[in-house]
Amino acid sequence: MARRIAAGAAYGGGSVGLIGAATVGLVMAEVQLAKRQVGGGKAPVPPSADGRYGVAFAGPSHPLRFVMLGDSTAAGQGVRRAGQTPGALLASGLAAVAERPVDLRNVALPGARSDDLERQVSLVVADPSGVPDVCVIMIGANDVTHRMPATLSVRCLSTAVRRLRTAGAEVVVGTCPDLGTIEPVYQPLRWLARRVSRQLAAAQTIGAVEQGGRTVSLGDLLGPEFEANPRELFGPDNYHPSAEGYATASMAMLPTLCASLGLWPESDRLDGSRHEGMLPVAKAASRAAREAGTEVTAARAPWALLKHRRRRRLPAHTEPVPHEDGGTGTDDGPPRGHGSGATGMTAAFLRRRNNAGD
Repeated sequence: MARRIAAGAAYGGGSVGLIGAATVGLVMAEVQLAKRQVGGGKAPVPPSADGRYGVAFAGPSHPLRFVMLGDSTAAGQGVRRAGQTPGALLASGLAAVAERPVDLRNVALPGARSDDLERQVSLVVADPSGVPDVCVIMIGANDVTHRMPATLSVRCLSTAVRRLRTAGAEVVVGTCPDLGTIEPVYQPLRWLARRVSRQLAAAQTIGAVEQGGRTVSLGDLLGPEFEANPRELFGPDNYHPSAEGYATASMAMLPTLCASLGLWPESDRLDGSRHEGMLPVAKAASRAAREAGTEVTAARAPWALLKHRRRRRLPAHTEPVPHEDGGTGTDDGPPRGHGSGATGMTAAFLRRRNNAGD
C-alpha cells in the first residue's frame, strides 16, 4: 500500500483509499466522540525558540543553520517554554555534538498539512541569510485527521524534500506519528488511525528517501509511555506532547540529524542483531513504520539503509545549562548561551559520542 501511495504521488495518480466505505458511518461517529474529548484543554501558543544556541563554542567557523518545518509538533505546541520545543532541544544537541553555534529558525505552522510545505519551503529558500545546512520536517498527523488524500500528502512532502535538497540543505523527516496512541480515541477508530498513520508514514519514507532525504519513524515511539503516563506525556489539551514527550521524540531524531552532517560516528558494519540491513526502499519503509525510532537513508537505488541508532533515556531531572551571562537555562525568555532549557539529553549522547556502536 505504501508503494502504491508513493507511486501515485510520483506519477500523478489519484487518491488511494485506505478505509472501506462500509466503515465510514461508524468511524465518523467515533470521530465526533473523540473530538469532544481530544483537545478538551487549551494548548498554549507555541513559544518562539528562534535564536542562536551554543555560543560558548563560538570560533572561526560559521554557525550551523538549522530550520524546522511542519505542523504543531514541529512548532512545539503544548509546552510553554522555548527550551522545551523540539527545535530548541535539537539545536542544543546539535551545537554540543558539532561544538559549533547553531542558528535555529522555525517556520512550522500549527494545524498545517503537507500542502503548506510549499509556502514554508519558499520562506526557507528565500531567506537572505542563505540556505540552511540542515532542515527537519515533522508533518502528517493533520493529513490523517483532515482526510487529505495520501497521494497528495506524499507528493507535497516529496516536492519539499527535493526543493530543499536541490538548494543544498540536508533533510531529515520525522514521519507521521501513530495516532492510535491518543488516549481518548476508542476502537475501532484507534485501530484505523494506527493503520492509516503507519501506511502514510511508510509512503512518506519512500517519497523522502527517493528525493535524497533521511527519515526517522516516530510511529508509536511514545506508545508505551502514553499508556503508562498519559497525563505526563500529553500536554494540557490531551493531544499534543508535553515537554517530556517532545524530549523523547527529539532524543530519537538527534543522532540522525547529526549523522546527516557527518557529525555522528558511523560504523562500517550493519548490526544484524538490531535488524539493520540494506533493503529495497519499500521494504525498509514498511519495516520502519512498524518499528519506531528507525532511520531510513538512501543507498544505491532502489536500495536503502535501515538503521536503529541507539537512544539513551532522559535523566529524571534536566540539567540547566549556563547562559553566557552566568544565568541558567530555565527562564522563559529567548534562547541564549547553549539555549534556554537545554536538557540532559545532550549530555547523555555526548557520554557515548565516540563509541561507534551508539
